[in-house]
Amino acid sequence: MIMDLQKRKELKKKLYTIIFKTDTEEGKRFDIILLNVILLSVILAAIESVVAFNARYALPFRICEWIITILFTIEYATRIYCSPNRKKYIFSVYGIIDLLSILPFFIGILYSSTHYLIVIRALRLLRIFRILKLTHFLKEGNHLVDSLRRSVKKIMIFTYFIMILVTILGALMYLVEGSVNPSFSNIPKSIYWAVVTITTVGYGDITPITFLGQTISVIVMLLGYSILAVPTGIISSELIKPLRKKNITCPNCGENKHEADASYCKNCGTFLPHNNNNLS
Repeated sequence: MIMDLQKRKELKKKLYTIIFKTDTEEGKRFDIILLNVILLSVILAAIESVVAFNARYALPFRICEWIITILFTIEYATRIYCSPNRKKYIFSVYGIIDLLSILPFFIGILYSSTHYLIVIRALRLLRIFRILKLTHFLKEGNHLVDSLRRSVKKIMIFTYFIMILVTILGALMYLVEGSVNPSFSNIPKSIYWAVVTITTVGYGDITPITFLGQTISVIVMLLGYSILAVPTGIISSELIKPLRKKNITCPNCGENKHEADASYCKNCGTFLPHNNNNLS
């Protein structure tokens, strides 16, 4: 019994080293094989969506999908089995991605329209950052996510304002064009036109025909360019916040503009008291 327990622990340790450790020869080999299988799966899903190929090779495609999904399912179960902290892995970013990579296939058995969601497996290719030791790129990605998170409230207020604006513009265009232009037959369709125009997409499926309607369109188009710049500015502002200089006053010479990671005064070389950092 003790020997069986010891063998089980050794097996879990061996599996953990192969599956989770990228700095070992076996771990690298496993991850490279895994990435190739993921890439193959995504390519097969894309090719299968082509009607001509699907009609001719439907059975081979289905067999390959079953084999790959079973392998991924076994791999996911093995990761849970050998993980020292199972809950941490299951709810980690990679754990959730691993689960999402196999769910669409089984859901697709019941709802065929969801079958092609298996291309979500492409997210698993993010593991290449760990394999190639490019985790600093992931830190940069975290910085972007943090900036987006800090921008959410401002962007929500801005979006609320835009919703009000397009509603007013849609109603206005309905009053101007509705009686002479069947394209503006109701306010919802007119709001759709306002959204398409103000975002500078311009599908052209709904167009004004009166002089006043065309004049309003020109104003909305020009307004759209300035509106699109607002969320970009909000996010850009949040992105550069960590790069701004901090108001750290040198106790010796009084210099108060230093880089965020400065330890000594750039003017006189005195040690800076970082415990009182405040953004300028």
